Amino acid sequence: MGVVVLAFATIQARSIALAGFGLDSLIEIGASTVVIWELADVAQTRRDRSLRMIGSAFAALSIYLAVQSTVVLIVGYRPHHSPIGIVWTMVTALIMFTLASGKARIGTALNNPVLKAEGRVTMVDGVLATAVLLGLVLNAIVGWWWADPVAAYVIVFYAIREIRVSLK
Repeated sequence: MGVVVLAFATIQARSIALAGFGLDSLIEIGASTVVIWELADVAQTRRDRSLRMIGSAFAALSIYLAVQSTVVLIVGYRPHHSPIGIVWTMVTALIMFTLASGKARIGTALNNPVLKAEGRVTMVDGVLATAVLLGLVLNAIVGWWWADPVAAYVIVFYAIREIRVSLK
């Protein structure tokens, strides 16, 4: 449901930050699926492959957003306002920070690096939702159109950080 809302808001506003956040949300869904797949392996042979899958998804996201954000800034494209995007990212941030805390606790209790990585992915989602929210609000209230692609760079920064953790 959330990805559909983000897709609608992205198309409506033509926001690179919302597009990046939507793609990151897809990675979050995929990472959760990978964690379930990894946890189902009693022998733990899927752990390294699971971490590589999560890291690779973040690598693709960071490349896409870095290129798109740079093009948007160079061209000077001005995204539209997105009230739906503002409300959605605000609610998402609150939910993601709550989920990340729970996943981190369970991952630590189980001493499971993949579950801990998935918890970091969720924490990143909360941070990203906050960054995208800030970019959307600054664009809507102050008219700072460039805040949208700058918010996407925040996603790039955290994606690169997650790549380093997942692919080491």
